[in-house]
Amino acid sequence: MKTTLLLAALLPLASIHAADPPGKPYKLVSIDPAKVDADYAIQGEYSGTLEGKKVGVQVVALGGGKFDAALYRGGLPGDGWSGDKTQMDRGNAVTADGRVQLTLNAQLGTLGGGKLTLGSDTLEHVVRTSPTMGAKPPEGAIVLFDGTSADAWDGSGMSADKLLKEGQNSKQKFQSYSIHLEFLLAYKPDARGQERGNSGFYSQSRYEVQVLDSFGLEGRDNECGGIYSIKAPDLNMCLPPLQWQTYDIDFTAAQFDAEGKKKAHAKITVKHNGVLIHKDVELPKATTAAPLPEGPEPGPLHLQNHGNPVRYRNIWIVENK
Repeated sequence: MKTTLLLAALLPLASIHAADPPGKPYKLVSIDPAKVDADYAIQGEYSGTLEGKKVGVQVVALGGGKFDAALYRGGLPGDGWSGDKTQMDRGNAVTADGRVQLTLNAQLGTLGGGKLTLGSDTLEHVVRTSPTMGAKPPEGAIVLFDGTSADAWDGSGMSADKLLKEGQNSKQKFQSYSIHLEFLLAYKPDARGQERGNSGFYSQSRYEVQVLDSFGLEGRDNECGGIYSIKAPDLNMCLPPLQWQTYDIDFTAAQFDAEGKKKAHAKITVKHNGVLIHKDVELPKATTAAPLPEGPEPGPLHLQNHGNPVRYRNIWIVENK
């Protein structure tokens, strides 16, 4: 992933996993980076060295000046960390007396001014961009959304800034294909669990790759990049909310005989922000909440509405005959 330096602190991981009751009112729900709180500038990714060794830190805003942090030895996910959870540390930070005070790696530190300081070491806040961001449709691709209209979809249409909203079904139905899509998660710092920016991409309206603000979490099957209820991603590549992200997916439809009996499971390969997180994974069943059950007929793409604002753009597909 391309990295550019910008600006940029931490309650335990369980506090994010803990589920909120559906419909709970939240202090802040924003799909607009211009409408955020002071904690938004502190959240994000930091990169540098600690005691002479490369590390990365992800800082998760939890609302009210509180944060969770994850330290990755070797670098950020997708930029050096091996995925070995024994090479991680957890910490937290809180805003007090106008300063964000950090406890991480058994050390005390601070956050602010685009820097994370622990002892004598300083990490810089970075903003990474997927290498497939803005990918152009190849010859023969079907452009499903390019910001000019939502005519290829049945659902909630476009936002005022010409992005595709959550809650859509493609009018065209598909069997096997390769697809590129880009998505933006809402900033909901005081939300938890499945209430934190939830949507989902469903191949054939049957098999879900989760869309969720899972930044800084461990990466479960019900978190971003997970094949819901089937397989966790090999690596949690979720970026912070209000940063554009990419999915590049190869989907092979299930095969059925003339009597409608399944002969072969569907398969899926997924790159999240340019990093391979699933390779040729068999899908033995449809997702529980899928709009369509398994079957031999083609199905529409489905962008789930789970009561959270999520935006999509640059969606194109290449059918694989």
